[in-house]
Amino acid sequence: MSDVTRLGVFKTYKLYVGGKFPRSESGRVYEVTDSKGKWLANAPLSSRKDARDAVVAARKAFGGWSGATAYNRGQILYRIAEMLEGRREQFVREVADAEGLSKSKAAAVVDAAIDRWVWYAGWTDKIGQVVGGANPVAGPFFNLSTPEPTGVVTVLAPQESSFLGLVSVIAPVIATGNTVVVIASEKSPLPALSLGEVLATSDLPGGVVNVLSGLTAEIAPSLAAHQDVNAIDLTGADEALAKELEIAAADNLKRVLRPQPVDFSEAPGTHRLTAFLETKTVWHPTGSLGASGSAY
Repeated sequence: MSDVTRLGVFKTYKLYVGGKFPRSESGRVYEVTDSKGKWLANAPLSSRKDARDAVVAARKAFGGWSGATAYNRGQILYRIAEMLEGRREQFVREVADAEGLSKSKAAAVVDAAIDRWVWYAGWTDKIGQVVGGANPVAGPFFNLSTPEPTGVVTVLAPQESSFLGLVSVIAPVIATGNTVVVIASEKSPLPALSLGEVLATSDLPGGVVNVLSGLTAEIAPSLAAHQDVNAIDLTGADEALAKELEIAAADNLKRVLRPQPVDFSEAPGTHRLTAFLETKTVWHPTGSLGASGSAY
């Protein structure tokens, strides 16, 4: 072959909605730069229509995902970690650009994010034993409490921790059977958009995770007020926006996880697993045996 200089193939970043990769329906984009102001890519500027489409996709996926066995969900989360491991170098580069980190520090962040998927994969079939169980009652009854997913959850991803923080707020929500509409970091959305490509090849059903990029303050209010969204995580909102969104969320009694300072490099614990779970309690008669009143 002759020595011909190739034209570069620039990556086109797209949204991830319903298992597909649409451009924003508005056709708008915005420039994404690195920590030094160098242009990296044009990211889709999501509209309220994109947000509504994402909610429709999340609701459609909820029945199958919440009805899957916890063991199966764990397998899929572990598969996501496997696929990320295979694309590790790409994410190291994107995280380094997004957060202004050296390659070694970015590699540590990506490794921690992969490990976090494994952490939550292990919890899928164990959280029920931690927060559920048999309750002692006075009478011939079984009284059992079991956790169930809340439904469709909107997640405002952390603004600064574009990948580890992103994984830390998505993984626990889907591990427990919820589906997610996530608004990526406004200034550093590229790792989140690339994550969509990993999710699409990880056996995760389309619609379980939907990734939007754009202006958080523009997209979030319509999701906070959306009547088919059951909960919202305000991690990536500033104080003023969080207050506005919490007021909007009250209209249909959404669960709200308020923003709070967090170091995503620390052990995650289980509080994000339980934040979007409901508890179902069932009473069942044991049945009496004979006149003595003994029961089984």
